Amino acid sequence: MTDRALRTTLTEEIAAAVEAVPGVAFLRPGLGGRLRSALPRGASAANGGRSVPAGVRLTRPDGAGPWRVEIHVVARGHVRTLDVARAVAHAVEGRLAGLLPGEQPPKVTVTVTGLV
Repeated sequence: MTDRALRTTLTEEIAAAVEAVPGVAFLRPGLGGRLRSALPRGASAANGGRSVPAGVRLTRPDGAGPWRVEIHVVARGHVRTLDVARAVAHAVEGRLAGLLPGEQPPKVTVTVTGLV
């Protein structure tokens, strides 16, 4: 699996884990997602039909150290934002531990960008 394919797969898995957390309304839409809705349907074929989920940024600066994960979510207004952020971080850490056993734990940053 290429590095790009691995990164895309991990990002999709992380997005699925985040969206399953109670209190998360949705991942923050990025500029690409907003523009994509204005493009014709066939325009996404350039990426093999797969799009990287908005609101998830996955990096590994030195190639061997821990993954760095930045999550941007919009939370539901009836729950405590801190609880949602902690639950999202825990879900991401657990998902990556299952997908990448034996690797260093990821450094997860969660930002709640809005409430609905």
